[in-house]
Amino acid sequence: MILNKIFDGIFDDEVHMAFLKFGRGEYNNKYLLEGKRQVKNWAIKGGAEYVNFLVRRCLENVDGLIAIKGIIVSTLDLRDEIGFDIVKVGNFQGIRKNVIDTEIEPSQILELMDKYPKIFFALSFKSKKFVLKIKAKAPKSGKAGSNNKEPVVDFCSLKTDDKTVIDELFFGVGEFNEASVNHTINVTDIVYPSNIDELKPEEIREQSKRKGVIIRKVNADGIEKTSEAEFVA
Repeated sequence: MILNKIFDGIFDDEVHMAFLKFGRGEYNNKYLLEGKRQVKNWAIKGGAEYVNFLVRRCLENVDGLIAIKGIIVSTLDLRDEIGFDIVKVGNFQGIRKNVIDTEIEPSQILELMDKYPKIFFALSFKSKKFVLKIKAKAPKSGKAGSNNKEPVVDFCSLKTDDKTVIDELFFGVGEFNEASVNHTINVTDIVYPSNIDELKPEEIREQSKRKGVIIRKVNADGIEKTSEAEFVA
């Protein structure tokens, strides 16, 4: 997962793509996460940043057909790429929302995710080991600046008995009954490619790296802990 990589000092293409949307400034209430231990499973709520991770993580553990509904959001026209039924395609200012409600093999979604890692897969489905619910809408682009509103963590929810997923999401937290995680991303500089004069504007944007620090605040069973990690991604 992206946050695990950052705090482990790993800045690969996945991390780079996730940070392309940030300009200089401070971004509050990012990668919000809440978790609660229940009698037989865990109840998790998260922000939109976790959507693709959760969809992939859950589908990788499904055998056979599964009923999936929701939207696939992209600037690309995917009608010739998607090998399953599309209910309809909405298009607003170049943002296409492919509405799906069908039963398919998990590999059909996973292959799309591998081919188009920038696409947003807001999909809901369930199996014997989990129930994943994601709002069928495109995520909002966050803006730098202060935000004093109490954040609401409700873009996606997961119920599962798979402890490995919990350990990935709440890395470094350890055992807990209730926990919440909040991140502040502070981009202090943009590192432009050395051959900037030879590149087109879109290439400069794609290749430029964000430099700064991410602050992670964890509250686990009433105990608060803050940690930081620098990044160039």
